[in-house]
Amino acid sequence: MRVARCIAYATLIAVAGCQSNHSSLTAAGPQAKKIEWLYWVIFWISLIVFVLVIAFFAGGVAKSRIDEAEMAPVLPQDEERDRPAKGAVSIAIAITVVTLFVVLVLSIVTGKSAAGLTSNNPITIEVIGHQWWWEARYPSPQADLTAVTANEIHLPVGKPIIILTASRDVIHSFWAPNLNGKRDLMPGYQTAFSFQVDTAGIYRGQCAEYCGEQHAHMGFEIVAEPADQFDAWLQQQRKPAIDTTDATALRGREVFLTHACVLCHTIRGTEAGSKVGPDLTHVATRRMIAAATLSNAPGSLAGWITDPQRIKPGARMPANPLDPDDLQALITYLRDLQ
Repeated sequence: MRVARCIAYATLIAVAGCQSNHSSLTAAGPQAKKIEWLYWVIFWISLIVFVLVIAFFAGGVAKSRIDEAEMAPVLPQDEERDRPAKGAVSIAIAITVVTLFVVLVLSIVTGKSAAGLTSNNPITIEVIGHQWWWEARYPSPQADLTAVTANEIHLPVGKPIIILTASRDVIHSFWAPNLNGKRDLMPGYQTAFSFQVDTAGIYRGQCAEYCGEQHAHMGFEIVAEPADQFDAWLQQQRKPAIDTTDATALRGREVFLTHACVLCHTIRGTEAGSKVGPDLTHVATRRMIAAATLSNAPGSLAGWITDPQRIKPGARMPANPLDPDDLQALITYLRDLQ
């Protein structure tokens, strides 16, 4: 009964994991499908080896079962009797070596085939790792049309994407398992890789290289959407912040520009132009904040502004003890930054 329950629970966990938006077993692009194929090849090889080893072990135990009274302190050597066993061991070693080489070759071939795409018109995105958040830049030949966002990367479905990676502090690793393998971000170096998303959806990503105290809370989201929706989003992100006319939002903008916020963040179209923290020009359009740690809801935003150290100890953002009216006005302003 216990065995049956364990099998049932394991099956439920496996099925749940395969349906996740953060799983290499739910491939959403050609590179991820190749990685998923390699995973299943290695899985079935490992399972077959495991079953054979257990079967031979059980068979050997069953054949050599003797009573305690018949056990001898030293087993007599019999070359004739041991010859089949030595032959079986030699064959098993040979099969193991061949299998390992097959897995090695398949891994190399899959790695090269998943390394990139060939295209004359890819979408280029710069991804920069910080402790502990992600900066995403959509470069343009016209500098003022470069869009900058944080922890949320929008991509068009069905088009090749080139990701240019860099790090501003320590080694990070960009990993969106539904779309591709892990890619390290090295301080002082820029690397590039490419992939494609074939299925629209929101996919979770994560830093996969330990980078400090809040490594586990350095996530991001990839939003794959139809090309027309992506183009509309990108055009909106290129615009400066809207000029609000709401009295509460105007007070919130004043709070932002006269407190510590202005020392770390950019809001294009205002005097705020610091590059220390994430660009907040269109922060209200993002689903999550704090590197995909909190939902972008008023309550979460208020908690993050006033005491980020309680949520992410060691984060670079200090506490901001604001008057309740000023805090409410600031949240109203940030929620208007569409």
